[in-house]
Amino acid sequence: MIVAFWLSLFIVFYAFVGYGIVLFVLIKIKRVLKGKPVLPDAVNLPTCTLVIAAYNEERFIAEKIQNSLELNYPEGKLMFIFVTDGSTDNTAAIVSTFPQVKLMHKDGRSGKIAAVHRAMTEVTTEVVVFTDANTFLNKDAIINICRHYSDKKVGAVAGEKRVHIDETADATAGEGFYWKYESKLKTWDSELYSVVGAAGELFSIRRELYVPVQPDTILDDFMISLLVTIDGYRVIYEPDAYATETASQNVGEELKRKIRIAAGGIQSILRLKPLLNPFRNFVLSFQYISHRVLRWTVVPFLMVLALLLNIIIVANGVYGIYLLLLIAQLGFYGMALSGLILEAREIKVKIFFIPYYFCMMNYAVVRGIFRYSAGKQSAIWEKAKRQ
Repeated sequence: MIVAFWLSLFIVFYAFVGYGIVLFVLIKIKRVLKGKPVLPDAVNLPTCTLVIAAYNEERFIAEKIQNSLELNYPEGKLMFIFVTDGSTDNTAAIVSTFPQVKLMHKDGRSGKIAAVHRAMTEVTTEVVVFTDANTFLNKDAIINICRHYSDKKVGAVAGEKRVHIDETADATAGEGFYWKYESKLKTWDSELYSVVGAAGELFSIRRELYVPVQPDTILDDFMISLLVTIDGYRVIYEPDAYATETASQNVGEELKRKIRIAAGGIQSILRLKPLLNPFRNFVLSFQYISHRVLRWTVVPFLMVLALLLNIIIVANGVYGIYLLLLIAQLGFYGMALSGLILEAREIKVKIFFIPYYFCMMNYAVVRGIFRYSAGKQSAIWEKAKRQ
């Protein structure tokens, strides 16, 4: 029982904190041996197409187009495709008023990945960049992404997701903290070898490496970016190319999004089996299992197991460090529960938001696993309402 407790606690700690510590140490060693990496110059940039899939985005689409047209990039080398899949509002009509961009509209709704596949049939440039319709890019985002393609070993480049939290934000403040931490891990992942998956808010790929994933794929961005690593290419993280969006409207909306991600995570693990084989690429498998697989599979269950075993151990009269750990666990979950209660009452005490958000994420993983196992998760995206 004691061995099971320590093993459970170690895996939970390692998945969320320990892996970051290990990465930090490995990066320091690598820099001593090889020096700090030098960013490539933004010269001889490749031709590029910006692809935006939109569904009922009339509130944001004009601003998104204007943001896209104002991006810095060599004249004549950047093209734009807006693909509207089943939109029932004025999204397509608004896009059609901008002659600088190509509109691909289809009345029937088949899902985001089907829309992306349609758009890719029209892409002829060397690189394609994907971004969401409700996110806005910094002016040098495309330059900062595409400069990395001067390295022939780079197959994809992921940008940074930034979450804007206003002063009235509730427990979704935890979302902003989470993405800042994730950004740091991705920076170190990229420097060690490769990022293990890109977020759909902003990522790119060499057109020749694009593989149409199955139409029922839930996390198409994650799958598309990692498929290039199976072929021996790297995915680079570029924090100076960022997409900004507002936080989810409330924790309920964020939970809906996290459950979908968790269901897609299990699907991706089942479909990306070569990445689990350390004999193909040990460093990549180490990164993938440490950063993704553990979080999307065993960690939520081990959190429950560690708490239950801790209670049993103390109940059997074994105190010392076990009593201190039990108090720490109960205190942490008590803070999360307080965050839940306060959020329901619209009381803003930010110290409780991070434990609350952490527990919500892991609860979403459990829900996502069962939803995918029951075949109830559709690939057609359901947008979370945002602030």
